[in-house]
Amino acid sequence: MRIARFTTGDDPRFALVQQEGDKTFLAVLGGDPMYMPAMPTGERIELGDGVRLLAPVIPRSKIVCVGKNYADHAKEMGGDVPTSPLLFFKPNTAVVGPDDPIVLPDFTQEVSYEAELAVVISKVCKDVTPQNVGSYILGYTVANDVTARDAQRTDGQWARAKGFDTSCPLGPWIDTDIDPEDVGVRSRVNGEPRQDGRTRDMVFDVPFLVSYISEAMTLLPGDIILTGTPAGVGKIDHGDRVECEVEGLGVLSNPVVRRN
Repeated sequence: MRIARFTTGDDPRFALVQQEGDKTFLAVLGGDPMYMPAMPTGERIELGDGVRLLAPVIPRSKIVCVGKNYADHAKEMGGDVPTSPLLFFKPNTAVVGPDDPIVLPDFTQEVSYEAELAVVISKVCKDVTPQNVGSYILGYTVANDVTARDAQRTDGQWARAKGFDTSCPLGPWIDTDIDPEDVGVRSRVNGEPRQDGRTRDMVFDVPFLVSYISEAMTLLPGDIILTGTPAGVGKIDHGDRVECEVEGLGVLSNPVVRRN
């Protein structure tokens, strides 16, 4: 099942994504499926002109991110592989959706993309074991952990480098059925391949990460966990378009702008 959040110009609504040949339809849901059973209203809308996909979830609480969770990425960043998950946060104000612009802040001249698999939490989650993590996960989406590298190097703490507005594109929808154990995580800039990794190469897998994080803090419905990025990160500039893809889930595409 795929769950999208969308607008046709009015308030955001939720829908199940249905593929019929080369056409995609949205079967509109009543209410927020994060907090109630997914109940179709009977309305179906073809995805196209006049329909805008939004970030599939806006976390009410937090976005927990995992740094250097692929050995090849840790190496390219000039660091060792962590012996335990390296955690940091993004605020919910960093979230944007498909086709929303990534706005380059004035304080940075070196912004890079990071394609990632993102976990969406479905219910209150505290002190869960890796074996029981599955019942606390609603599904998965694609994320781009946009990072101001120069600020990351100079600030010590990563709040500004990782948490600026538009630094967390999510989408295009939540997929409840994919198996995250071994799927491709890829990125392209202006159509040129940049990253091509697989989740089987993560240092810490999804069950371990959710369990580890839940030992320290209570995860709430709609919380997001970004699971790390493979090697191949690089700089983006005004006028670029970044595509992040998780195999079997979809493609998240965003333009990059610098506003005067």
